[in-house]
Amino acid sequence: MAREKGRTLVAQNRRARHDYQIEDTVEAGLVLVGTEVKSLRAGRATLTDGFAEIVDGEAWIRGIHIPEYEMGSWTNHEPRRKRKLLLKRQEIVKLEAKTKQGGYTLVPLALYFKDGYAKVELAVAKGRKTHDKRHAIAAKESKREAERAIGRHVKGMHD
Repeated sequence: MAREKGRTLVAQNRRARHDYQIEDTVEAGLVLVGTEVKSLRAGRATLTDGFAEIVDGEAWIRGIHIPEYEMGSWTNHEPRRKRKLLLKRQEIVKLEAKTKQGGYTLVPLALYFKDGYAKVELAVAKGRKTHDKRHAIAAKESKREAERAIGRHVKGMHD
């Protein structure tokens, strides 16, 4: 069987971009068991409660829910187990230094297959306060309204 090419999205954490200020992103591989891969290929996973941490120089991801594979037997996996992340040593050191700073955490943004391998996109993020969220929404709406006004002006539709 030929290896698949490209990127196939399995799950996305849309809430993370709303709740956190994204500073930097990094792509990491995942250590999975067979039934987890089959469940992911069926397009089933949840990232909402997920977070990554660095323990003893190794990167781990917790809180990601990959449901049990229906066709699996006693070999099935635990849905919310911690999973090891595959990163280069320099990346782990850099991420650990960032997260040691106050308020920064590692949040998964997307889970996908890239050229047949399961990958997760991690973000170094800082939590937003409620007023920051309102400010971000207001800025987004004002930008959208400005783009609409420019579009109306270009089309010759004046208010």
